[in-house]
Amino acid sequence: MSLLEVRDLNKRFGAIVVADHIDLDIDTGECIGVIGPNGAGKSTLFALIAGSVTPDSGRISLAGKDMTRLAPHVRVHLGIGRAFQIPQPFAGLTVFENVCAAAAFGGGLSARKAEGKARDVLERTGLIEMANRQAGGLTLLNRKRLEMAKAIAVNARLLMLDEIGAGLTEREVDRLVQTIADLKRDHAIIWIEHIAHALKSVADRIAVLHFGKKLLEGRPEEVMASAVVKEIYMGLAVDDAH
Repeated sequence: MSLLEVRDLNKRFGAIVVADHIDLDIDTGECIGVIGPNGAGKSTLFALIAGSVTPDSGRISLAGKDMTRLAPHVRVHLGIGRAFQIPQPFAGLTVFENVCAAAAFGGGLSARKAEGKARDVLERTGLIEMANRQAGGLTLLNRKRLEMAKAIAVNARLLMLDEIGAGLTEREVDRLVQTIADLKRDHAIIWIEHIAHALKSVADRIAVLHFGKKLLEGRPEEVMASAVVKEIYMGLAVDDAH
């Protein structure tokens, strides 16, 4: 049994299909990259797993517990942490206070335990020296790290990273990749990202979505070299992509 199991997940908004019989499995110590053009259904997949969108049919379970119909905050307590593309810290609070709030309210920890959790998380994400800085004054890279730190602090077992590398320089992406690779040791990670080399550095598998359907899943180098990906991203006909 995998930590996260998604089975035959379906969702449509009127005539628009955003999830079409999607299956997905991921376990602790694994990272799955999710790619696809705009409108492929990547963000909807995250919303379905996180609980902000309800599927029409299918099943989502975490550690064997069916959470298909559970509220988002209940899923957080079960161990789901999500980092968004655009960081939204409490700008007037310090870095430490932001992570403490996540540990206390998302992770359900007492004030004392939340403080200890926050210190541990800041160490892992490279933010400990900035603990007393106001979150609103951080660089983009460190706001992204803080976004991940808050996701981890809720006692997450599954981390959902939504284009966390967007807007960063190549050097900053490399530093972020190092952090994510470390987090993979004791988390399951699903990472939506358009930066191919970043995904290839960390992901064990990559899934390709298109019009809500999972077209392909496999090893990063195989998926990136596939005719399907070339056709979707470069407009090549399948016969021309070989």
